[in-house]
Amino acid sequence: MADAANKYTQNITGQFYVDDQCIDCDLCRETAPANFTRDDDGGHSYVFKQPETEEETRLSEEAMAGCPVEAIGCDGNE
Repeated sequence: MADAANKYTQNITGQFYVDDQCIDCDLCRETAPANFTRDDDGGHSYVFKQPETEEETRLSEEAMAGCPVEAIGCDGNE
């Protein structure tokens, strides 16, 4: 389960975030490319844009559900 206390500082403020459990598997970037991107130096993903549409929210939720290490969190704040 993702922990907001351990989220990467690159995450844009909002409900979705990626924490330090990320193993850089690319699943979230493939599932929701409009919202997740890669930190090439750190070798992990982060949220660069919070979802703005129902489709982006659905895909971000799908990425969160599919994350193999549960590194994606959603604190419910928008």
